[in-house]
Amino acid sequence: MKPMTTPPAISDVDLLRQMRAGEASAFAALYRRHQGPLFRFALLRCGSADTAADIVQEAFMGLLTGRLQFDPLRGLLQHFLFGVARNLILKHEEPRLRHVPLPEPDDDDSAELACDAPGPLTRLLDNEAAEEVRRALSLLAPHYRDVVILYEMHDLSYAEIAQVCQLDIGTVRSRLSRGRDALAKRLAAHRFTAQAV
Repeated sequence: MKPMTTPPAISDVDLLRQMRAGEASAFAALYRRHQGPLFRFALLRCGSADTAADIVQEAFMGLLTGRLQFDPLRGLLQHFLFGVARNLILKHEEPRLRHVPLPEPDDDDSAELACDAPGPLTRLLDNEAAEEVRRALSLLAPHYRDVVILYEMHDLSYAEIAQVCQLDIGTVRSRLSRGRDALAKRLAAHRFTAQAV
């Protein structure tokens, strides 16, 4: 008896080509492949399931209509979609942010702490403390939240995050380090408050 082999997965580029040729199944395959991670990123980034669903829909409609042009020479489709979602979220937040003073951009590259080991965030998401982490994430400044979510939840490298967020790698390192510190402080403060009650 001949062993069953799994057919090779069709690449995103091939699926995009088929989608542009009018094959609805290719679009459905791309959607199934990338909708989950994109929705999770958008949800953690903006905190609203409705807004996250709208962001995902707008990103995929941009691909379907050809309004968004993905260039496979510049990276992976998933990273492109994260960048599109991030830009859509920033656009969505823009009216609200006009009225709230933002902290100064943190472009100091001197604070390069080791960020290669996965932190407690990954472990916390696997247990009942996930809501506490989501709440703490939502309180981070957006420029920290982006890099923390992409690094911790989606396992993107510094270079990939730099491409998605249009930053240099040193800034990614600095923001990840400071974002982790801020997240840890918020989680510690929440635990202290919860224990005091």
